[in-house]
Amino acid sequence: MRTLGMAVFKQQKVEDFYDIGEELGSGQFAIVKRCKEKSTGVDYAAKFIKKRQSRASRRGVRREDIEREVDILQDLQHPNIISLHDVYENRTDVVLILELVSGGELFDFLAQKESLSEEEATEFIKQILNGVQYLHSKKIAHFDLKPENIMLLDNNVQLPRIKLIDFGLAHRIKDGVEFKNIFGTPEFVAPEIVNYEQLGLEADMWTIGVITYILLSGASPFLGDSKQETLANISAVNFEFDEEFFGNTSELAKSFIKQLLVKDTRKRLKIQDALNHPWIQPVNPRQALVRRQSVVNIENFRRQYVRRRWQLSFRIVALCNHLTRMMKKGHPKPQDKPKMGYVGRTVAMFERECESDQEEEAMLRKPRTRKRSSTS
Repeated sequence: MRTLGMAVFKQQKVEDFYDIGEELGSGQFAIVKRCKEKSTGVDYAAKFIKKRQSRASRRGVRREDIEREVDILQDLQHPNIISLHDVYENRTDVVLILELVSGGELFDFLAQKESLSEEEATEFIKQILNGVQYLHSKKIAHFDLKPENIMLLDNNVQLPRIKLIDFGLAHRIKDGVEFKNIFGTPEFVAPEIVNYEQLGLEADMWTIGVITYILLSGASPFLGDSKQETLANISAVNFEFDEEFFGNTSELAKSFIKQLLVKDTRKRLKIQDALNHPWIQPVNPRQALVRRQSVVNIENFRRQYVRRRWQLSFRIVALCNHLTRMMKKGHPKPQDKPKMGYVGRTVAMFERECESDQEEEAMLRKPRTRKRSSTS
């Protein structure tokens, strides 16, 4: 058995210990299936990660990246973070046995609501912040926060519990150690990723600002008609609170977002400051009343979310068809070189270096829209 810290990569067949059930989801190099532990009868989720078979190959996930994800997961124990139960390995896959999170995505749950006050919305944002606070207390950055990775443990309760999932891009941040990378989903990445600058815990805080913006309005602050335009908008911090989408949004909520969507990482809200922001933690009855009376633009949120999900399905089918054609024809011819500069280089690196097991799918599923308007 190979070990990494306390984690054990068991070489036995996972099927000897778990009954493997239906598929719950899939990404470029991973499939998640429901499973039941034979010895206890407890249900879990089995994440089958395809291993990269050679350094020259682009198919599969590098062994060191899987080890990093396992190393981080086995160090996490928090109510708002998915937990790791076991790890198995065979010739082609590493299988992570994870806590079963069966309540679906937070945004799915919210899209079913007839109305939503900011007070209710902050109950979910606060749970996200609590999970991130725990990560940041351990000097761990998630680097892939997005609606698809914010799940509910159970959606049949009045206030479902948030679970942050998918730690394939998570990294430990070490003081004094330079860390730069191009990864994540373009719509949600921070300017320091776009500009290939030093990365730290601050990148997660930017992404929380983007997620909050979308949750309150249905609009996406930086999404453009192309990857290039989206990344340029992020680098320029080019966003606004369109009256069409934020007509009933409180100034407290806008203040929270504006203090997160700050290019200078030194001036961006840190996690404890975000938890103490008066929109999350009102300091007087008037702020609490404003939050209670202000409402989320749930109609636009629902409309754009339905469109987003439809385009996700369309793009997944398109990706499958594209990969099938590539396999039949062989490798495609090199494309024209992108425009250079930080944004151009970042676009090119996003095309080559996306390492999350769901990354290629995530890139293609981004709906197109006019700049700074909506996720349509």
